[in-house]
Amino acid sequence: MISFHEATLAELSIHRIGNRLQDEFYMLSEQSMNIQDEMLNQLLLQYFLSPYEKVNEIYRFMHPNGDLGLNEVYHFATEIFADGSSFHENSKKLATYLYEVANHPKIKSGELYVAFFENVQIEGELHDGIGIFKSETKESYLKVFPEQGGFALGYDQEGINISKLDKGCLIFHTEAAEGYKVAVIDQTNRSAEAVYWKDEFLKLKVRNDNYSQTQNVMGVYKSFVTEKLDEDFEISRTDKIDLLNRSMKYFKEKESFDVDEFANEVIANKEGIESFKTYKKNFEEEFDSPIADQFDISDAAVKKQAKIFKSILKLDKNFHIYIHGNKELIEKGYDDNRSMNFYKVYFRDEQ
Repeated sequence: MISFHEATLAELSIHRIGNRLQDEFYMLSEQSMNIQDEMLNQLLLQYFLSPYEKVNEIYRFMHPNGDLGLNEVYHFATEIFADGSSFHENSKKLATYLYEVANHPKIKSGELYVAFFENVQIEGELHDGIGIFKSETKESYLKVFPEQGGFALGYDQEGINISKLDKGCLIFHTEAAEGYKVAVIDQTNRSAEAVYWKDEFLKLKVRNDNYSQTQNVMGVYKSFVTEKLDEDFEISRTDKIDLLNRSMKYFKEKESFDVDEFANEVIANKEGIESFKTYKKNFEEEFDSPIADQFDISDAAVKKQAKIFKSILKLDKNFHIYIHGNKELIEKGYDDNRSMNFYKVYFRDEQ
């Protein structure tokens, strides 16, 4: 979805951001950098952009009041796109704004990189883009160098691993009226203090397109089958796997999604259909993320979700049974003599 094979790094500004709740300060550079070293340029492109090759979900800027112009990062990015000579001054504004919104004592200090890229590809199109990256994690590196007929060791204690981008976002110069296309990296998003990057600093919402619609409805259905069904119905593990397999077959074979068609073909049970539609509605209200009743299916989203639609029946630590087809060919029973459950599997050929 995102490729940087044709990209160039046109301008880069670096600032230092401390944690103001720890009485740390920020330090702004006086001017942007002019990088002449080709090897360094390529290493920076790899560090900044290569993590995005595995990113599929695209966001847009938003503001709770509905006025995009009130989103500070959107505003600064728009000024840069309109006037390239304002790049460095707006990078300083981005740095000071990040310093102000990082209101958690555990947020780590680090360098903030603001970069302007040309010819970054997203969804098959080339666009200019603004990158905002923060490095928080420092690592130690050993250095080996020749000395007096042998070798000596040294180290760098505050190095940055270019294979590990801590936080970043890419803002693509397209669809400005809708909030741009924005891709996000946050390697520390499991911790409570990390939400400031996406929610407080960037203020993003998931782009409501076919990709996100497909991903959302598949995720909602998977949660419905694996978590909700047990509350309303008595259902076996094999029946759950069958429902997941039937849904995956639907999304792989159909070009468009229709909620009634999907429910009738996949769930095929009146009470189950009503339960699913209620579950879907509750999700939309809770997460303020409406899912249309009809939309074109995104093959990329289906491919991604297929990785988490498991069709594996795990039996203690001894056996895994992969169920890909007719669930009528597997039967569950109980052996009184052994006081154990068992499955009987029917098949024609052994491979």
